[in-house]
Amino acid sequence: MKTKLPAIAGFLAAFLVAGTALAVKPSEMLADPKLEARARLLSEELRCMVCQNQSIDESDAELAADLRVLLRERLVAGDSDEQVMDYIVSRYGEFVLLKPQFNLRNALLWGTPLLLLLGGGTFVLLSARSRRRQEPAALSKDEQEALDAILRKDA
Repeated sequence: MKTKLPAIAGFLAAFLVAGTALAVKPSEMLADPKLEARARLLSEELRCMVCQNQSIDESDAELAADLRVLLRERLVAGDSDEQVMDYIVSRYGEFVLLKPQFNLRNALLWGTPLLLLLGGGTFVLLSARSRRRQEPAALSKDEQEALDAILRKDA
């Protein structure tokens, strides 16, 4: 059994690696190599709505296959890369983009971490400064006499 274990592990690893390489089926590929290269680049930027954090180029899901076909149909129809992406975003929303665009609608989402970081840093800085400014209170007469007695005793 121990001699078969590495062979089985190697077979499984090769199968898993080959499985992701075969996500784009030969029937989906375009005859024109330039269009196919454009399709591959665009499909790497689109999220598989089923797999969530996988591009449609890597995904084996049926929806990803449908999106790959749609993308290639738009390219064959003569759409530019921007037109293809705009069309797919208009149908599926911005969530389909693996790298969301920065615009006014999501500026608050992008800016909130920065604002929180700046606010927290300002709070820490002001707190540290206010602690430094506080002068120690003067000793009362009784406290001063007790301190003098301790110092005389040590000397």
